[in-house]
Amino acid sequence: MKNLKLGLLSLVLCSSLFAGDYKVDTSHSNVGFSVKHMMVSNVIGKFNDFTGAFEFDEKSGTLLSLNGELSVSSIDTANEKRDNHLKADDFFAAQNFPKITFKSTKVEKDTIYGDLTIKGKTQNVKFSLENGGAFAGKAGFSLKGKINRSDFGITWNKVLEAGAVAVGDQVNLIIDIEGDLVK
Repeated sequence: MKNLKLGLLSLVLCSSLFAGDYKVDTSHSNVGFSVKHMMVSNVIGKFNDFTGAFEFDEKSGTLLSLNGELSVSSIDTANEKRDNHLKADDFFAAQNFPKITFKSTKVEKDTIYGDLTIKGKTQNVKFSLENGGAFAGKAGFSLKGKINRSDFGITWNKVLEAGAVAVGDQVNLIIDIEGDLVK
């Protein structure tokens, strides 16, 4: 029994020797989304101002943890009028809730769970995880997930003549991260 405990302790200690802390390289990363517009097409957008850090085990190619923060006022859908509406109280209320945050709570092989906070409301969400691996002090991965904006108190909508709504509730999140090893 003593040997088993020592073996398990050695395994934990050795795996942490290969884990590194990384800072998100925003020039090689993207925090994007898409949402249905008038139920016939997708509007895509991104946030231009974000920061983050993660822990990555280079030996096993495993993401161990992730946290990040973005500035709501940096939303960019390539339409200034729409962006201003999204920053207003109808949607994100950027004046009162200037940040969106994410903190991982559990990482499995190809899934990451975490607490996403938007407009002061926190929900545990799930992302599919595609590890890109690590090389020469860089590590990267991609996340894909879906949330309902109404779960975060973002409920503005407009019913159209034909009965459809202007904006879908489901939001697709597409996040690509590259980070630099912190030395």
